[in-house]
Amino acid sequence: MSTSSQNANSWANKHPGKSLSERLIGTGLFILATISVLTTAAVIVVLFSETFQFFRQVPLTEFLFAPEWTPLFADPRYGIGALLAGTFLFTGIGLVVAIPLGLMTAAYLSEYAPFEQSVRVKGIMELLEGVPTVVFGYFALLFVTPILQSLIPGLNLFNPISAGLVLGFAILPYISNVASDAMMAVPRSLREAAYALGATKFEVVTRVVFPAAISGIVAAILLATSRAVGETMIAAIAAGQRPLLTLDPRETIATMTSYIVQAATGDQPAGSLASRALFSVGATLFMFTLTFNILAQRVVERYRERYE
Repeated sequence: MSTSSQNANSWANKHPGKSLSERLIGTGLFILATISVLTTAAVIVVLFSETFQFFRQVPLTEFLFAPEWTPLFADPRYGIGALLAGTFLFTGIGLVVAIPLGLMTAAYLSEYAPFEQSVRVKGIMELLEGVPTVVFGYFALLFVTPILQSLIPGLNLFNPISAGLVLGFAILPYISNVASDAMMAVPRSLREAAYALGATKFEVVTRVVFPAAISGIVAAILLATSRAVGETMIAAIAAGQRPLLTLDPRETIATMTSYIVQAATGDQPAGSLASRALFSVGATLFMFTLTFNILAQRVVERYRERYE
């Protein structure tokens, strides 16, 4: 028997209670992890079983290509395109705001700000993540929208512009914090080599640090996109709940999440086609967010730079 094995057996004999407690902790953690997995599996099973029942009554071609989404009307239509258009418009406006501001903030935190200031700013950004999105929603509706209505003719009270602008600031920390961590992970030797060749600070950031941290930056953008697609309260409060197949940002729209809020607060009987339409939208939203998360993981694995 090796010396290490003898030492391990001696430690176990001297600390029997410690070993038992560790086994109990491990068992407890395993049970909790199993409960989490089983709960997730149960949610997926219920979601897709109800969705399957929906598609037994509604053709997939109508779901994908019909221009209207009116499942609660007397003459129902089930075209998801109206909700997808609203979701992409709302998300796109948010990303237009969040991506440049987030990357500039990340560059400042990792390359320009002193360490103590960087830690404080990142702490403030993390606090911003904890602000309830219902607060952002009412801020967009009651403060941002009146200002935009005075600047943009024909802008409706509920619109994706104000909602998307505020969404951009809501998801800003997801991009800035993850991207700054990725940029800080770039070895200092690469920066020093660039400075030795006469590069300026801006050239180091744009031509050395950004390319070296590209996997983390892209992952941050994809995760923020997933977060934006799933945003509920800002869309429901400020963008509206009117499914409309349009790309005009002045119009009232509905996103997949805002429709779920609208339908979930109604009185549709369980098992009805209207209630199953709710599950079909939820399944579509689930597939989009899952796809973005998988893409983020694949990008990190494929393009991650490894340094000695």
